Amino acid sequence: MSEDFYDVLGVSPDASAEEIKQAYREKATEYHPDVSDDPDAEEKFKKIQKAKQVLTDEEKREAYDRMGHDRYEQAEKHGFDAGDAGQGGGPFGGMGGGGMGGGGGGLGDIFEQVFGGGGRGRGRSRPRKGRDLRTELHIDLEEAYDGAEKQFTVERPEECATCNGMGHPPEADSRTCPECQGRGQVTQVQQTPLGRVQQTTTCPRCEGEGTLYSETCSDCRGEGYVREEATLSIEVPAGIDDGQTLRMEGEGAPSPDGGPHGDLLIDVSIADHDEFDREGADLYYRLPISFPQAVFGDTVEVPTLDSAVEFEIPDGTQSGERFRLEGKGMPRLQRRSHGDLYVTVQVVTPESLNAEQREALEAFAEAGGEEIEVSEGFFDRLKSTF
Repeated sequence: MSEDFYDVLGVSPDASAEEIKQAYREKATEYHPDVSDDPDAEEKFKKIQKAKQVLTDEEKREAYDRMGHDRYEQAEKHGFDAGDAGQGGGPFGGMGGGGMGGGGGGLGDIFEQVFGGGGRGRGRSRPRKGRDLRTELHIDLEEAYDGAEKQFTVERPEECATCNGMGHPPEADSRTCPECQGRGQVTQVQQTPLGRVQQTTTCPRCEGEGTLYSETCSDCRGEGYVREEATLSIEVPAGIDDGQTLRMEGEGAPSPDGGPHGDLLIDVSIADHDEFDREGADLYYRLPISFPQAVFGDTVEVPTLDSAVEFEIPDGTQSGERFRLEGKGMPRLQRRSHGDLYVTVQVVTPESLNAEQREALEAFAEAGGEEIEVSEGFFDRLKSTF
């Protein structure tokens, strides 16, 4: 069995088109007859060129992967050509539905019909996925509590519609780069006191492409991509926390070799709230109350992110005491439960008193200090003055 094309280039069967081209450039530079000292350099260079020719042609590579190296070589000796097979050409071209199975399934199908199945089944190479992009989405605490559909704008690279990502107009003339003879790399050999030194670098003229074009796309300036704004919409789940990341599959950068787009990663930022602090699924709230409310207790309304609830302040409450309202916090992601709301009571000392309030407090202070009996209804009057 002769050496297959993947081994010739030193790449795996799943290598991308770009990886195959890069491997070819490196091998071609190493074994080019003009620079290599290997006595078999010319033969190896021919194998490298043949491997690159087959593996960078999508239809030929598909047939090669399905049939395996030896049967592919045998088929070529019989005059098959991948470019003709898909169009009814080659030695069996023009055979319709009554011919060899009909359907014109391409070179691989004709191989199967002539030589039978059972190739090595490498599978086709997988093009690389485009790179992921990242952006930030700002929401408020209410949106994090309820969940929301948010629309946002992101700038991302898109394949240039003018040149279809090629970097040059379709009608542009092409020619092999004279600097690197189509290899994409140039080799410089220098004689030094330590001997001959060989250095291989990317061709500066064609930037590693091996081909020069008469024109550059005016829209993308040869890059193949342009940056455009896209308006997208995403469902923000209820209970999301500050700093968590949402993923939108396929909304990232396009693949450099025809693979799937990357993903868009969205970092969620939640604005500080005027009334509530948050820790995980729990919320914290400061409730200002008056001195009489702390002394005698009271029923008050406490706001939540859903609706206000009634809360019983027990008599004798001290400033700084914390009370827990179960289930009144944030929803937990992917769970049917909520965190808690913690209410910290803060007794507010009035900055100014009217005459009635002052009289009531003075009477209260005197009663407490001298342990004297006070008339029935005194505390109600005290409470009612505030």
